[in-house]
Amino acid sequence: MKSLSLGLLLALIPAPIPAEEGSGRSPVEPTTLPAPDQEVAPSQPAIEKLADGTMKIGKITFDPKTRRISFPAKINQTEGLLEFLLVHENGKIHESLLATDISATKLNVAFKLLKYQASRELYLKVEEDGSLSSEFEEASEEEKAKSRVRILIEREVDGEISSVEVREWINHATTEKGMPDDPWVYGGSFVHDGRFVAESSGDLIAIFLSNAALINYSGKDNELDEVWLPHPSRIPPEGTSVTVVIEPYKS
Repeated sequence: MKSLSLGLLLALIPAPIPAEEGSGRSPVEPTTLPAPDQEVAPSQPAIEKLADGTMKIGKITFDPKTRRISFPAKINQTEGLLEFLLVHENGKIHESLLATDISATKLNVAFKLLKYQASRELYLKVEEDGSLSSEFEEASEEEKAKSRVRILIEREVDGEISSVEVREWINHATTEKGMPDDPWVYGGSFVHDGRFVAESSGDLIAIFLSNAALINYSGKDNELDEVWLPHPSRIPPEGTSVTVVIEPYKS
């Protein structure tokens, strides 16, 4: 297997790589250094190139040809209001359909290596006092076009892999209709005080607009936090293991 250099990886992300997902620890400086003649175990490559041509970083697999990204997650809730589609398992799990232990930083690396462009159009501007404005940030037409994605869920059913668009698992509380087929938008989150906010907050994919999230839903009523519910009969039981698949949006 081939690997990309750490230098290239660091050039693709806005903040230092945190500790491995799920560890709950931050990187620290070593207290001692090896002696000149002491053997040092080689570090694992940050990004691996697999035999089938796909790439892997941590638990995230991505394909340079199809630009598909996939990673493991679990059903987090099957009832109650949803503000997020996906959060880190140490994040806002009381309002998210799915939870995962992957790193937001590594997911952001996958997006950049696949040449998605972050669009800031769904992030509210920040005022000088730190409060959020009522106006959204600007994005070029190229950024908008290259930021749109579709999100699917894959899981094993009766020995076969079943695939469904995640919007089919979400209902509108008022209209009682399913979530419209509008794209999700990769925005890239942001860095604050040297921290990658999607990593520190655990906000990965938001239904109710979030400046911290890596991805936001672009459809109607995404500014409301009391309208989205899990579809009661379509979602498998809480704790079910699934694979989240992100791919380019095609209308």
